[in-house]
Amino acid sequence: METTVSLTELTVPPEWAPQTAIWTAWPANTKQWGGDLEPPRRDLAALARALAPSNTVRVLANGEEAEESARASVGDVAEIVPARYGDVWLRDTGPIFARNADGLVALRFETNGWGGKFDLPDDHIVGDAIAGFARVPTRKFDFILEGGAIEQDGEGTIITTRDVMLNANRNAWTERAAEAALREAFAAEKIIWLDEGLRHDHTDGHIDNVARFVEPGRVVCQTPSGPDDPNADILDAVARALEGATDAQGRKLEVIRIPSPGLVRGAPGEPVPASHMNFLIANGVVVMPAYGTPTQDAARDALQSVFPNRTVIALNSRGLLGSGDVGGGSFHCSTLQEPL
Repeated sequence: METTVSLTELTVPPEWAPQTAIWTAWPANTKQWGGDLEPPRRDLAALARALAPSNTVRVLANGEEAEESARASVGDVAEIVPARYGDVWLRDTGPIFARNADGLVALRFETNGWGGKFDLPDDHIVGDAIAGFARVPTRKFDFILEGGAIEQDGEGTIITTRDVMLNANRNAWTERAAEAALREAFAAEKIIWLDEGLRHDHTDGHIDNVARFVEPGRVVCQTPSGPDDPNADILDAVARALEGATDAQGRKLEVIRIPSPGLVRGAPGEPVPASHMNFLIANGVVVMPAYGTPTQDAARDALQSVFPNRTVIALNSRGLLGSGDVGGGSFHCSTLQEPL
């Protein structure tokens, strides 16, 4: 239900705040996955099982086959919720939960299939469905925004990329107009701009593949791994920009770098947008995508030092990552958190 929701004293709980549930979706569109749903289903089943000991996991399932498959695979550790959606990337198509004086509110934005590249039926309605299941009122905005395009610290600071936020295939607006929209929607006080996201990213360069807040004033990004790392210059530019930035409270950011996966190739041999930054922060655990690269253990250990009170779990994400037009994301892209 859409209601008149006050944005007065609005806050967006950070991902590390206590959570009621983690939402994800079961791969159901065979065409979107190159005719083979098993690899992404395997990855998401492992994710659900890693989360389940300390989290309520809710898995959307689109259609009878998907519902039966999800129940058979993860029905013992997750709630299966029949729903319509285009694909599994709920971070981008689902709501962003915020809080005001009256409680939780689901912020809803327009979607256009990541600039028209993957415009799928029902991706525009799944956010309302999740808000309805959660029994949370919605507040709708008339501009296009994917949740993976912004990173928030819970204290009024947003990090985003010009590659996405100012791309003509979304809103065709100026940086000033984009900042005004983000300030209104999220009560943001400071926008930190990075130029680029990862190369070969289906989203044009979402922030959740290059830089993540881990607490106010602290942000994690990656360092290049090997001379053939296709994003070496971008990763170094990201770190430099963050090291020179301050947040909404005037603090200079503490920048922590962990190894990137380096060069990861898809089935046809082309580089794919593999990133350890697409980790999910949940109650008690952090789930980091892994790709079978030599640096993944070092990346997990480095991330564990950042989250001493959570267990960092590295899970294979090659099925979700896919190659070519198939997949393109990982655990953060395919989930969203409902705050407590």
